[in-house]
Amino acid sequence: MKPADSAFRGERAMGEYKHFGLETDRDGIVWLTFDRAGSSTNTFSTEVMQELNAVLDELAVRRPRGLVIRSGKASGFIAGADIEEFTRIASTEEALAIVRRGWDTFNKLAAMPFPTAALVRGFCMGGGLELALACRYRIAVDEPGTRFALPEVMLGILPGWGGVMRLPRVVGPSAALDMMMTGRPVDARRAKRIGLADASVPSRVMDNTARIMVLEAPAPRELPLKDRLMNGPLKPVVARLALRQLEKKARREQYPAPYAILELWLKHDGDPFGPGKDDPASIAYLAQHPTTRSLVRIFGLQERMKSLGKESDFTALRVHVVGAGTMGGDIAAVCAMRGLAVTLQDQSPERLAPAMKRAAELFRKRVRDKLRARDAMDRLIPDVAGDGARHADVIIEAIFENLEAKRELFARLEQVAKPTAILATNTSSLKLADIGTALANPARLVGLHFFNPVPQMQLVEVVRGERTDPRWAREGAAFVRQIDKLPLPVKDAPGFLVNRVLGPYLLQAFRLVDEGVAKETVDAAATRFGMPMGPIELADTVGLDICAAAGKSLVGEGAAMPASLSTLIDAGKLGKKTGEGFYRWVRDKPEKGPGGEPSEDLIDRLMAPYLAEAKKVVEEGIVADADLADAGLIFGTGFAPFRGGPLHYIAQRGA
Repeated sequence: MKPADSAFRGERAMGEYKHFGLETDRDGIVWLTFDRAGSSTNTFSTEVMQELNAVLDELAVRRPRGLVIRSGKASGFIAGADIEEFTRIASTEEALAIVRRGWDTFNKLAAMPFPTAALVRGFCMGGGLELALACRYRIAVDEPGTRFALPEVMLGILPGWGGVMRLPRVVGPSAALDMMMTGRPVDARRAKRIGLADASVPSRVMDNTARIMVLEAPAPRELPLKDRLMNGPLKPVVARLALRQLEKKARREQYPAPYAILELWLKHDGDPFGPGKDDPASIAYLAQHPTTRSLVRIFGLQERMKSLGKESDFTALRVHVVGAGTMGGDIAAVCAMRGLAVTLQDQSPERLAPAMKRAAELFRKRVRDKLRARDAMDRLIPDVAGDGARHADVIIEAIFENLEAKRELFARLEQVAKPTAILATNTSSLKLADIGTALANPARLVGLHFFNPVPQMQLVEVVRGERTDPRWAREGAAFVRQIDKLPLPVKDAPGFLVNRVLGPYLLQAFRLVDEGVAKETVDAAATRFGMPMGPIELADTVGLDICAAAGKSLVGEGAAMPASLSTLIDAGKLGKKTGEGFYRWVRDKPEKGPGGEPSEDLIDRLMAPYLAEAKKVVEEGIVADADLADAGLIFGTGFAPFRGGPLHYIAQRGA
């Protein structure tokens, strides 16, 4: 980029840089535009950070009236550190050098003797937020894509460029610890409410807002007295309460990063060089921890899955969903929330009403803006007659699992659908080859298998049948990415990947209960291993009748059902949806007894069928390779992320 035409007070123009453009306006404010060369996203590589240092050194000499840092990318502000560079780190010394470079650079920015502001439009993640925190002011552009987050904990590390030190001083320890220890983002309006942003404004006035703020240079917002006390004498109390909550959610030996963040704030005021190299709160300790390597690996797998949605330029504007049950209704709601026009079809308004009510509640919780929630609701149209199918770019069938019913439906849909529309089934147990016999052109049929609860689960299995044209499968994957889900291509086989692996795992859990092992102990064995939920609680959540039907589709009608499962189904106790299954459910939570402490042998017995089946699906080519199987089972079943995936875990154990 070229330097500004004008210079400060008639002096020479500033130097040219590869990744940064500098312009000086008539008020003497420097506008520093970060536009990383050769990349669609702004990230901090070693080269970028060295260049930023040089820019700051020049600005320190020039002393402009103020500085505004903004992005030259349409994709967002700054995504953080260059993860590719991070994955190539070979030693703790290299990790510490990267931390030192960012720490020193942002401390230099924070010490500038003139007003500095970060103008944030789009994502502001990790090191991007740490740069913004090093500025005196932060202006957030009030758009749906603007998000602030410190997601380092999700990679098994901590914000080492000043985030642990500065964020609690800016927003108070409660909000700061929540952001840092969970990685959860906040939008522009919430950022303004908690004090992270000094202003939240529409894009049309963003530049002027930044200019006025730098020129007027108001005193930075002072924390309320309560937060100042929590950052000071009440720090140990805050830390104890946070630790108590953390211990309920994550085990220290499995996920050390959130514990390290808490201790770094409590004992070292966020200075990443305060702890010794062997201290569990140190970057050196985290960098070499197996969990960190596994979580960085998972990040890479996630990026690979995202890339699978880029093999087609297909973009949908309209979606038609048939079936307003829990799955169909939630699929429709998610599509509407992502900006698509959606028609939702079922046999009567009474069948559509619960889905519309759930959608309204989802928009209220997720969108957190009345106008945007209203807009999303306006995009979701009840459609008893099914007229929306004629105009849709994607048609998704989500009715009950009955082969003849699905065949009849697709025969009708094919007659009215646009020739360019994707025809997709959400079946979890039927083969596409069998459903497709009703179609004149079965090559159009693709499986888009979502998981419950749809708003929370990222994975969608993109099923390619024997006769599915690869083009339609690619377009299906592109649609999955369009609605911000992760596509996983799988072959048309019973259970596909996720249900195929979950089946033997759930069956083993039922058998253990039949043997007399307490259901609570079986669930505790799974969570001790690192699963997010025990298999018995999972079966109750999914529905015991659905588990039984899925089991029959995998092993055949003649297979004996576990006695514990059979007894409950015969009694009409189908799990959460009926209020009782293996557990009694009160206010959507299972009532659990104490159970017993699971032994290592019990954990191994429970997980063995899961691991064995995961290995088989790769050998049979249900998924392309072990890495994609790991990704699918992590994002589809919650397989213990700190273990890096079942196939990775098997390889690491050597068994």
